[in-house]
Amino acid sequence: MSTQLNLESAKKIIEGALIMGAEIGTPPLTVAVLDVDGHLKAFERQDDASIMRIDIAIAKAWGAIGMGMSSRTLGDVASERPAFMSALTTMAHGNLVPVAGGVLIRNDENQIVGAVGITGDTSDVDEKCAIAGIESARFCVAN
Repeated sequence: MSTQLNLESAKKIIEGALIMGAEIGTPPLTVAVLDVDGHLKAFERQDDASIMRIDIAIAKAWGAIGMGMSSRTLGDVASERPAFMSALTTMAHGNLVPVAGGVLIRNDENQIVGAVGITGDTSDVDEKCAIAGIESARFCVAN
């Protein structure tokens, strides 16, 4: 297992996610890997992915980092507390997409070291690819 998220490991996460996407036949994916401070570490947009996918992938990961929970969990919060999520989205300047596909990355010391955001297929499939990428780079998935 890895202990820190660096450029090399971020690229491995992207590679693993795109391999999973190819295996299951997704449409073109867009993948963003952010460090623990929410800064873009690595990014890839497959050919023919639509232009809004860039912002969606980053926002899924950024919301996860910002709140310390997966974007899937943020979706649950949005269902339970819509006024809170509305305020949170405003505070995040729209950089928050509360659906599956934004997954926190943990190291071997159980510390959050970053997040990956993926978009291009259904949110559940996006999340599956994110998890595959994280695990392929020898990190753990955090909820």
